[in-house]
Amino acid sequence: MEPTVGDYVVIKAKDQGVQVIGLTRGQDTRFHHMEKLDRNEVLICQFTDHTSAIKIRGKATVMTKYGTVETDQ
Repeated sequence: MEPTVGDYVVIKAKDQGVQVIGLTRGQDTRFHHMEKLDRNEVLICQFTDHTSAIKIRGKATVMTKYGTVETDQ
């Protein structure tokens, strides 16, 4: 089986305490990883065999190859 390795996402926190949560792939979607970012910290994430979705709580800029999104709070 070929590994599922996907796109990168860059997340820049605009406030203190932005939460980035990785969600699993498969029949049951679960949290598998969580990071807390301080203001102006940057996290680079990648979709993998285990990560099918990324949830962001807080004010942040999310950059992908498809464009940039600003979260609302």
